[in-house]
Amino acid sequence: MGWLSTHVLDTAQGCPAAGMALSLWRLEQATGEAEIGAGIKHQHFKTVETNADGRTDAPLLEAEDFQVGLYEILFEVGPYFAKTQLLLPSEHPFLTTVPIRFCIADASLHYHVPLLVSPWSYSTYRGS
Repeated sequence: MGWLSTHVLDTAQGCPAAGMALSLWRLEQATGEAEIGAGIKHQHFKTVETNADGRTDAPLLEAEDFQVGLYEILFEVGPYFAKTQLLLPSEHPFLTTVPIRFCIADASLHYHVPLLVSPWSYSTYRGS
């Protein structure tokens, strides 16, 4: 069986994003809905916080929970940057929650979803 992991890097400060909350969701198309994106049901799996290395202490998904399908990770970047010294107290982060929606096509593989983020931008890719 494969597993799902993530790693969050604070590119504005050049360090791991320690203490960022994120939640994992499985998405399913509602029965009878033909249009992509219409009638999507969200199933919450877990909410965790990144450790000092910007990773989660355990895989986000593994074993029998790791299945083919559509998933979404919601990264709570706004609260993370609000508590850093990067912004002035009167400033609000431009980004609040960063959603990354992706598909697991092969449940035997390792899927890694890294997030490179600043208060103003983000990028991701399929990691290894």
